[in-house]
Amino acid sequence: QVQLVESGGGLVQAGGSLRLSCASSRRTFSGYAMVWFRQAPGKEREFVAGINFSGTDTVYADSVKPRFTISRDNAKNTVYLQMNSLKPEDTAVYYCATDHSILVHTTTQSYHYWGRGTQVTVSS
Repeated sequence: QVQLVESGGGLVQAGGSLRLSCASSRRTFSGYAMVWFRQAPGKEREFVAGINFSGTDTVYADSVKPRFTISRDNAKNTVYLQMNSLKPEDTAVYYCATDHSILVHTTTQSYHYWGRGTQVTVSS
């Protein structure tokens, strides 16, 4: 069983920055893609960003380009999401996820392992 633990969320003013982290218990962390999704109240969970197993390829939702940057440290079994120029519409619970693919997929159905999420609130 893979455990994912997100951290780094909080309350920030519009225009501010936050850095989310997701620590994985997976011993073969470096062999699989990692992604971030988010879910705002009353809305479906949506893809935010993903990074392939080696960190050489990243994918972003149009709504977060170029403000967000995903990265990973395979030595620390951790994936990060640097969020800059935050907007009130970025307010959501942010989840990291993974599965058994080396490539990034953008649908929730592609992932079986999810963290519990971290709340990000952006005030106007």
